[in-house]
Amino acid sequence: MSDRNRPHEDGDVAPAAKTSRSEPLWKQWHDESVPIRLGVSACLLGAEVRFDGGHKRDRYLTDVLGENVVWMPLCPELEAGMGNPRPVIHLRGGEIGERLVERESEKDWTAEMATYSKSRCEEIAAMGLDGFVLKKDSPSCGMARVRVYGNSGDMPSRQGVGHFAQALQREFPDLPLEEEGRLRDAVLRERFIEAIFCHNRWRVLVARGLTRRRLIEFHSAHKMLILAHDEKIYREMGRVVAGFGRRSDDEIYTDYYSYFVAALRKKATVSRHVNVLEHLFGHVKDFVSAAEKREIGASIEDYRRGDIPLVAVISLLKFLVAAHDVEYVGRQLYLEPHPRELKLRNHV
Repeated sequence: MSDRNRPHEDGDVAPAAKTSRSEPLWKQWHDESVPIRLGVSACLLGAEVRFDGGHKRDRYLTDVLGENVVWMPLCPELEAGMGNPRPVIHLRGGEIGERLVERESEKDWTAEMATYSKSRCEEIAAMGLDGFVLKKDSPSCGMARVRVYGNSGDMPSRQGVGHFAQALQREFPDLPLEEEGRLRDAVLRERFIEAIFCHNRWRVLVARGLTRRRLIEFHSAHKMLILAHDEKIYREMGRVVAGFGRRSDDEIYTDYYSYFVAALRKKATVSRHVNVLEHLFGHVKDFVSAAEKREIGASIEDYRRGDIPLVAVISLLKFLVAAHDVEYVGRQLYLEPHPRELKLRNHV
C-alpha cells in the first residue's frame, strides 16, 4: 500500500468534526494546513519565461482560482536549460512528437527534457499536489493537439503531446490535469475544479489518518456527488465500504481511492444531475408543503430543459433542507462542493 493511502494511528475523529458547522459545507472537509496546491506553467501566472521573453498571464487563474489555491509554478523549457529568450522549439516526427528540436538550428533537446522531466516529477511527487494547469499548444506542456512537424516540410499534424506533459500523465495518472485554454469552457472548468477540491479532501483525510469510521463518513458526504458522475461506480464504492471486516482495511482504502478517481473522470451530465436532484428531493418531500413540492419539481424540470442553471435548483433545495432540518441531505457535499464565489454551476 502506498504512503498516500496509508492510515495513521492518531485517533478516530472525522475531518468535518474539527470545524464549525457555520462554515460553508465544502470548507468543513478541508484544512488550511493541507492547502489546495496546484502545479502550473509559470507563464500563465505572468512570469516572463516564454521563448520571446514574454508571458501568457491568465487572469482567471491569477485573479479567481488563485484566491483558493497555492500555485507551484515551473517552466520546463527554461529549467531544462534552454535559456530565456531562446530559439523556438517544436515537436518533430512520430504521431505525438518523438523529438523536441529547435526550429532553425535543428538542435535536439529530447534527452535534456527527459532528464529534467524525470527529476522534476520526483520532486513533484513529494510536494502533495492536487492538480496541474498546463499551457496549451506548448511542445513541452501541451496536453493534446500540439503541432507535430514531419521531416519533409509537410503541414504539421495536431496530434502531439508536450514532452513534460507526457511525463506528468505517465507518473501521476490520478492527478487532475488541464490546459488553461480548456478552462474557458464552463463545463470543463467546473469538472476540473471539482476534481481538485475532491483530490484535496482525500489528502486531508489521509493526512488526518485513514480509519474505518473516517472513510465511511467521507463516503457518506460524497455519495450524491459520486452519483452525479457515475451510478455504476457509485454502487461499487458502496460495496467496497461495506467490505470492512471481510477484507483488509488497506485493500478497502486502496480500492475506494481508485473508484473515487474513476468516478470523477466521468462526465456529470444534466440527466445525472437530475437523477441526483430527484434522489435528494425524495428525502425532503415528506417534510415540505404541497406548494414547495410543486416548486422544487418545476425547478428540476426547468433545469432539465436548460432554462435555468443548476445553482438555481440547488439553492432552492438547500433552503428547504435548512428550513426543515433534513440532516442527511444537508450533509451532502454535492450541494456545495466548492466555493460559491467561483460560480461554477451558474451556466446553462
